[in-house]
Amino acid sequence: MDHSSGLSRWGVLALTLLLALATACSQHEDTAPDHRMSPKARTYLTAALDLIQKRALKRDEVDWPEVRRTAFAQAADARKPSGTYPAIEGVLSALGDGHSRFLTPAAAKQSSGTSLDTIPGLVAKRLRSGPGYVALPGVQGSTHTYDTYVRQGQGAVAATDRKGTCGWVVDLRGNRGGNMYPMFAVIAANMGDGNVGAFVGADGKRTVWTVKDRNLKVGTNPSPLPVARPLSRTHPAVAVLTDSQTASAGEAVTVAFRGRPATRSFGMRTSGVPTGNRRHRLSDGAALVLTEMMEADRTGRTYDGPIPPDEEFLVEPKDIGTNRDRALDAATRWLGKQPGCP
Repeated sequence: MDHSSGLSRWGVLALTLLLALATACSQHEDTAPDHRMSPKARTYLTAALDLIQKRALKRDEVDWPEVRRTAFAQAADARKPSGTYPAIEGVLSALGDGHSRFLTPAAAKQSSGTSLDTIPGLVAKRLRSGPGYVALPGVQGSTHTYDTYVRQGQGAVAATDRKGTCGWVVDLRGNRGGNMYPMFAVIAANMGDGNVGAFVGADGKRTVWTVKDRNLKVGTNPSPLPVARPLSRTHPAVAVLTDSQTASAGEAVTVAFRGRPATRSFGMRTSGVPTGNRRHRLSDGAALVLTEMMEADRTGRTYDGPIPPDEEFLVEPKDIGTNRDRALDAATRWLGKQPGCP
């Protein structure tokens, strides 16, 4: 047997197989999703994923190699940043926090630029049975809008207080959130001075919310908004009303009243996103609104889901403020039993 001749035949076969494999690999690389994406789109998507992976509250609950592979596959044909938007939204959905979201450049501009001269639904009045009542809707917009919210809310609360009140109803039903600072600026006098809550990061670090002289301070940052006026009755009893539409910053106000003396809540469970978001602008003007913190009340208890009231009442939105508003009725009855409130 000619061993050298056999080796040549095997060598030729091996070379043929290697060439076929190389050709197949080359074809695969040319058609692989990763290679159809433009450098600009790839850079944009990479930056967004890096930011989410670094900052998201639930970052440790995600299989990042798999999530990133899926995102790049989904954005395979992207030629510009907008082509990666669905992939980014998919990653935010994979976090499962129910609160993070992606804003296109147009949506980001609209959410920060709305200017209002009157805030619908922001009212305060004295109820027939004696308590003061203030309804706090959600708010998101321009600095002018926030100034309007605070001026309108503080003025209404002060006018109601001058009529003589015994206890307060703080109605957060329908408050979908937004910016918490204007809400606290209106209601801070009802909370009392001291630690009223905190943001808690994934590492357990706490950024405390402090009310001092009717002004909110988050960590070392005081609110830039006007200080609330003092109430005629310090440390009044407070009844808090919530429903399934109370969310985000509305839940932050809910949390701030949890554990407060002479306070009780009525209505329905909140929406279930008592978490803190930070907004990050991307290179094309879009924005990542990332959930980065849980919220904790003044006792230290943290919340990461719907907050139940002390007394539960199902009230349809159309019945709020009517004689069928069982939560408001229960709240006013409870306030009427508090010391100094006949």
